[in-house]
Amino acid sequence: MAITKIGTLTIGQAPRSDITPILDKALPGHVSCLHAGVLDGLDDATIASRFTVIPGEAVLTSRLLDGRAVVMGKAAVGLAVQQKISELAAAGCQLVVLLCTGEFHGLHGDGAWLIEPDRIMPPTLNALVGDRQAGILVPLASQIASEQQKWHNATRPPVFAVASPYTATEEEVAAAARSLADRGAEIILTDCMGYTGWHQAICKRRVDLPVILSNQLLADLLRNLL
Repeated sequence: MAITKIGTLTIGQAPRSDITPILDKALPGHVSCLHAGVLDGLDDATIASRFTVIPGEAVLTSRLLDGRAVVMGKAAVGLAVQQKISELAAAGCQLVVLLCTGEFHGLHGDGAWLIEPDRIMPPTLNALVGDRQAGILVPLASQIASEQQKWHNATRPPVFAVASPYTATEEEVAAAARSLADRGAEIILTDCMGYTGWHQAICKRRVDLPVILSNQLLADLLRNLL
């Protein structure tokens, strides 16, 4: 059966004006898309109470509709993600795409075909990079420890730099790219769906390295699938 309706799920608020244009461009004309977010309809107080970061807990960051960034505890986000996936499946989405590169465990499509970037990106990019030195751009310094585990199958341990896709200035993004290059990176991978062509262009102006956007890679895979 041909797929005619898909759902996207961000851990922030939808629609994501930074990501959805990339995905929409990849979709064939016969496919409609329903965008949803874990934080849809929630005010600041509710977000703070429901997704409080517990000391020592892994964290995730995403974007609100007004452009502000929010940091959330990963455990609470994971529970909310599954609920939203089930809602998208119930709304008739045959395929649900998670717009987050964070690792989640135990998610299921509830009848829909579930696409999880954290299951796609590391093996795909590890195969592409081979024995070259990868440099990985992440949003938060506190994510580096968990990222090292995520990329443990890389032939060479990656080097990391931090620049939030939501709050970093052009110079901060450039400094992060230079930091990766100075430590031997031969290719830069952006490990967050929030990095866009703007970030890619800054990196490529400052360092002579390929820069891979997670959201563009996901869009390219979806284009082929659909």
